[in-house]
Amino acid sequence: MIDLVKNLAAVNRRTKASVIRELLKLTNKPEIISFAGGLPDPATFPGEIFADIAGDILRTKSSRALQYGPTEGLPELQEQIIRMLREDEGIMVKPENILVTTASQQALDLVGKAFIDLMDPIIVELPSYIGGLQAFNAAGAKMFGVRGDDHGLLTDELERKLHQLRDEEEHYKFVYIVPDFQNPSGVTLSEERRRKVVRLAEMYNVLLLEDSPYRAIRFEGKEPHMLFKLGRLGNTLSLFTFSKTLAPSLRVGFVVGHEAIIRRLSILKQSMDLCTSPLCQFLAAEFLSRGHYKGHVAGLRTLYKTKKDAMLEALKRYMPEGEGISWTRPEGGLFLWLRLPEGMSADDLFYEAVKENVAYVIGSAFHCDGTGQNTMRLNFSYPTTEKIDEGIKRLAKVVKANLHRVKFRPAVQAVR
Repeated sequence: MIDLVKNLAAVNRRTKASVIRELLKLTNKPEIISFAGGLPDPATFPGEIFADIAGDILRTKSSRALQYGPTEGLPELQEQIIRMLREDEGIMVKPENILVTTASQQALDLVGKAFIDLMDPIIVELPSYIGGLQAFNAAGAKMFGVRGDDHGLLTDELERKLHQLRDEEEHYKFVYIVPDFQNPSGVTLSEERRRKVVRLAEMYNVLLLEDSPYRAIRFEGKEPHMLFKLGRLGNTLSLFTFSKTLAPSLRVGFVVGHEAIIRRLSILKQSMDLCTSPLCQFLAAEFLSRGHYKGHVAGLRTLYKTKKDAMLEALKRYMPEGEGISWTRPEGGLFLWLRLPEGMSADDLFYEAVKENVAYVIGSAFHCDGTGQNTMRLNFSYPTTEKIDEGIKRLAKVVKANLHRVKFRPAVQAVR
C-alpha cells in the first residue's frame, strides 16, 4: 500500500485534532451531562423568524441569494454591521473596514496566513481559545503565553515579554486576546488593562487581535470599551461572529480593521472559499434590519444569567471551596473556569468524571505551553438548570474523592 501521509504538507503535519472534539466523542451518550461543548441553548434559535425571512428572501432575492457573492460580503449585511457598531459601540467604520467571514474561525485562519511565517513569535493568553491556538499553530507560529487573573491579561507581564523580545531583536507579529468573557476562563479584561494593552501595542508596533464572539452576551456589570475603540493607530483587528447570538450553523462572522489589512485578508479569502454563503448573509442582514436582534440578545442574556447563577449556586453547594479550589464568576458569555489544587490533574479526573456521567474540557488544552493541568472549563449555556445542578454534584463527588489523595501525596513522597 502506498504511504500518502508522508507527502502531506508541513501545515497539515502541524495541524492537530481539537482536544475538545476528540473528548466529545467519549461523551456522546444520553446519560452524560456535558459541560464540555461551547454550545448555545437550542431553545434560543429563532427558527420561526428565520423561516419567514428565508421564504421572503427566496421569493424576492433568489437570483442573488443563491448566486456567488462578493468576497468582502454583501452590502446589505455590511450596512447592518456598520449601524450595529455605531449604535452599540460608538465605532464609525466604512464598508472598506469590514470583511464578512465564514464565522470567526475562518477569520483566525486568515490572520494566521496573513501575518505568520514559520516560527514567527506571537503572544497569546494563558489560557487562550483553543481554536485560535490551532489556527496559529497550523500557520507555524511560535507562541508565547502571558498569564492572567480574574481581571484578565497581566499587563506588566505582557510588557516584560514585549521588551524582552525587542532586546533579542525579534518582533512579535501580534497579541491575541479574547477580552470579553474569555473562552475558556469567562473573565473580562478590565478597562484599565485594556488601555495599557493598547498603549503597549502602539509603543512596540504590534498588531492587536481582539476576538469578541461573546461581547453582546453581557448580563451584569459595566461594559468596558472595545480595544478597537481605544486604539488610535489602526493596529487593532476585531473579530466577531453571529454563531453564539443567532445560530452556529449560520457560519457568518466579520472582521473590522484598517482597510489595508482588510484588503489583504480579502485576497486570501478569495483562495479559500470565494465568498461566505450569500443566503446566510441575507438571513443575518434581514434579521438585523427588521429589528429582531436586540430583543433576541436580551432574551439570551436573561436565560444565560439564570444558568450561570445556577452553576455558581451548585458549585457553592457541592464543591469544597477553600481546599485550593476556586472558580471564576463571569459577567457574561458561556463559560466559567474551575481551578483545582496544584498537584491534582483535571486531565486524569476527566475519565473518572465520564464514569460518573459528567464531562468537562481539560484546561491544559487551552495552554500553549502545556500547563494548566489543574484547571477545567465548564459550559453553562447548553445544559438545563436541573442538569447543571446534578452535573456539578457528580463532578464534586469526583473532585472530593481525589482531593484526599492530593492532600496526602507530599507526605507519601517524603517517606519514599
